Amino acid sequence: MSAGGGTKAIVAALVANLGIAVTKFVAFALTGSSSMLAESIHSVADSGNQGLLLVGGRRARRAATPRHPFGYGRERYIYAFIVAIVLFSVGGLFALYEAYHKWHDPEPIDSWQWVPVVVLVVAIVLESFSFRTAIVESRAVKGRATWTQFIRRAKAPELPVVLLEDLGALVGLVLALVGVGMTLITGDGLWDAAGTAAIGVLLVAIAVILALETKSLLLGEGATDEDVAAIERAIVAGPEVAGIVHMKTLHLGPEELLVAVKVAVRHDESAADVARGIDAVEARVRAAVPIARVIYVEPALVPAAAAAG
Repeated sequence: MSAGGGTKAIVAALVANLGIAVTKFVAFALTGSSSMLAESIHSVADSGNQGLLLVGGRRARRAATPRHPFGYGRERYIYAFIVAIVLFSVGGLFALYEAYHKWHDPEPIDSWQWVPVVVLVVAIVLESFSFRTAIVESRAVKGRATWTQFIRRAKAPELPVVLLEDLGALVGLVLALVGVGMTLITGDGLWDAAGTAAIGVLLVAIAVILALETKSLLLGEGATDEDVAAIERAIVAGPEVAGIVHMKTLHLGPEELLVAVKVAVRHDESAADVARGIDAVEARVRAAVPIARVIYVEPALVPAAAAAG
């Protein structure tokens, strides 16, 4: 995933959420609707999350240091995990608390009744443009994978995070519109509380999904099956290597892969021949998988009998 594509989607979502948050707060101030308050906090949380993703992307570009010799690429995973925590606590738990409070003290919407409906409809339109941007940017990198596979397997966290946030925002707006609309129709504030509770459950569910997927990235994921196969083909493509003894890969960041491989070389080769062969293997691997930037190749001698066989 290109960093540029992810940044474009993040900025689009940030601009949309900042504008939406202001209008939602105004609607809440005029009507006292708990669904509007929950959606206002949701938009604030989303805006903060997109700011965190931008900060994480910027910090991840720092050069390697003696203390961090492999660089800071995985810092993007840390900020994505913080996003999940913010969405869970600030967005989901607050909405559930507000729903609990409103359920025990339901109030109809008596003033400015048209405001929340107009605000929610406009917010749905704006959020749809943000969601469309995320979809377009994601399609450019997801290939033939399904959307579920893309979210679960993507090594760059920004687009999956924005996709889930925008999807949650759209569904949350619809839930808020149903809650507010039914409250206006029936005069029963319990509908508003129910809509708020549904928004809270939705945000908590999305936060849990993001946390689980980001945790896997933080622990360290290997290369995709496609990249592993390409690396293996590149290693054995030349005459320098008799075979692969074992190989391990690890993502140091979304666009930086570590490859550690032990290869079998013939027993009658000189040290200079082995060194030239390792250089050739590294060059082929980098050509096959450009994100393989850190490569360690360890030679192992093939016994004479095995080589003869």
